[in-house]
Amino acid sequence: MSITRSRLPHAIAAAALGITAALTGPGAAPAEAAIGPSFVDNFDAFNTSRWHKADGYSNGSMFNAGWRADHTWFNGGVMGLNLDTTPCPSGCSGKPYASGEYRTNDLYSYGRFEARMKAVKNPGTVTSFFTYTGPSDGQPWDEIDVEILGKNTTQMQVNYFTNGVGGHETVINLGFDAAAGYHNYAFEWWNGGTINWFVDGRLVHQENGSRGPLPTRPQRIMMNLWPGIGVDSWLQPFTYPGTKLTATYDWARYTKY
Repeated sequence: MSITRSRLPHAIAAAALGITAALTGPGAAPAEAAIGPSFVDNFDAFNTSRWHKADGYSNGSMFNAGWRADHTWFNGGVMGLNLDTTPCPSGCSGKPYASGEYRTNDLYSYGRFEARMKAVKNPGTVTSFFTYTGPSDGQPWDEIDVEILGKNTTQMQVNYFTNGVGGHETVINLGFDAAAGYHNYAFEWWNGGTINWFVDGRLVHQENGSRGPLPTRPQRIMMNLWPGIGVDSWLQPFTYPGTKLTATYDWARYTKY
């Protein structure tokens, strides 16, 4: 696998700040959150003690979809996120598309975060596995990302935010099509000052704080599928293909360090 660095244009990075405010919206998260233990979830069913489905709001200006709980589903041992033109309630700010987002109830600190997933191939979309915290948790914005951009599903973009500061994007050539089958994506977040990203068990990237301080605050584990708006230079323009798009996840796992 080869690695190239790619930074978002300043305007896109600024637009991303809208995500933080949106995550404080109605139903964004339970009022209180514990620090969660290690777990393995095979996605045989909706485990309400561990997760909740985003519903009835949107994550900000660069997201051209609102979240509907019924767009996160379970069947045959997989969890799916649908993206389509189903109307979304008023809290979705008039977004023309609806999609699914899955979030842990608890926050999670240093450890290994893993998911086995199959991404969507369609320009303008993002299929994700990441951790996030922010004002909705009474904390500044920290985040660690695995993103598959639908414009080129032979690549993975990784990134992190600390106190709302990002700009640490790195694009990794996978050597396979992430939309053609399931693969394992993981990152290790170490208290000693590194984040290591893995694909199918192979280390593909490391951040050690040399490009900016690493996150330190406990975060929620999240997965979502969304179409962009106003970020065509990053994601390419989104065109709905006329039938729903679906990202699927076989399992997720967290190992506390």
